[in-house]
Amino acid sequence: MMDREKGVLDDLKNELVSEFMGHVIPFWQGLSDKEYGGFYGLLDDQLNLDKKADKGAILNSRILWFFSSAYTFFEEESLLYTAREAYHELKNCFYDNEKGGVYWSVTYDGNPSDDSKHTYNQAFAIYGLASYYEAAGDSEALDMALELFNVIESNCCDDIGYLEAFSREFEPVSNEKLADNNGTTGARTMNTLLHVMEAYTELYRVNENPKVKEKLLRILKVFREKVYDPEGEKLYVFFDMDYNSTADIHSYGHDIEATWLIDRTIDVLDLRGSEYDLSDITDKLTKKIYDIAYDGSVAEENRFGTVSETRVWWVECEAMIGFMNAYQKDQSETKYLDAIRSIWDFIVTYIVDKREGSEWYFQVDKDGKPIPGWAIASLWKCPYHNGRMFIEMIKRMESL
Repeated sequence: MMDREKGVLDDLKNELVSEFMGHVIPFWQGLSDKEYGGFYGLLDDQLNLDKKADKGAILNSRILWFFSSAYTFFEEESLLYTAREAYHELKNCFYDNEKGGVYWSVTYDGNPSDDSKHTYNQAFAIYGLASYYEAAGDSEALDMALELFNVIESNCCDDIGYLEAFSREFEPVSNEKLADNNGTTGARTMNTLLHVMEAYTELYRVNENPKVKEKLLRILKVFREKVYDPEGEKLYVFFDMDYNSTADIHSYGHDIEATWLIDRTIDVLDLRGSEYDLSDITDKLTKKIYDIAYDGSVAEENRFGTVSETRVWWVECEAMIGFMNAYQKDQSETKYLDAIRSIWDFIVTYIVDKREGSEWYFQVDKDGKPIPGWAIASLWKCPYHNGRMFIEMIKRMESL
């Protein structure tokens, strides 16, 4: 590594630690609901805190994952304390002891408000529980994660892949919860498949259950044979039951996110050089996103030939990890390191919200102006994409 590259990485590491330890982590710890447990469900873009908003399982599971993983890496007790708060909320309020699985949301005081069961939601509960097991050594958390794995495999999939949305009793329902901004839905989605893979990879990493590995091998096969479009060098997004693509969408954020998540699964399962090694695909995806979506930051997506100029917090974070993953593979590709530096500068300048009591904006326009109406904290706005970027970037920089 040349002195210039080392200097870029050293500066970036210091800036990341300052932002997350001094700003992001205290913000989310401050959303802890000391009266009813868990974390407040909504802080809007005007910084109005709704203490009686519903609490989403995705928010809670992602907080559980982030603070568990941060504790494992940094070993600071306050991080484990926050993870434990999220764990108790998941166990006591979100987990359906009668029918199995995890509710979509609960009321502010912990009663089911939307008792539907979505595969995506079950996956994130597994993700958080597996990481909490590693952090706290709590075997009950591992047992819950394995039980949810069995719930998904028994109720949420068929012979060719994973299905999406269900009632409390696991009867199929429509999939509006994972629709895109234009209302497009699918009987199957790349998004759910990607995050089932992510959750199962984390579960396998901490437990090495052979049944989990078997399912991960199937998922990797589906990515190669059904989800990847070799002609367009992109991932299809929405599918019918037979894995036919049903929408002409190129999701830049999901493509770059998938590059490093797929590579991570391959590495955790030690599959390099095997028939399940998808690095040929992840390399092409990364190059494609760099070529068509990066211009100092990463545009959101392409729909029917039109590129969105919106810059979304999670897309920028996934681009940083994806480009870092590519740079680790080939350190002669310094263009990826330069892109990381440029994207982080954009985040710090425009996406990090400088208002007291806030965190990051959800999205801004191409000139960096915040787009109104998008909450600072909500069911979908969590310390997951940016928190995961922080942890992944620090780990990867320290490994170079």
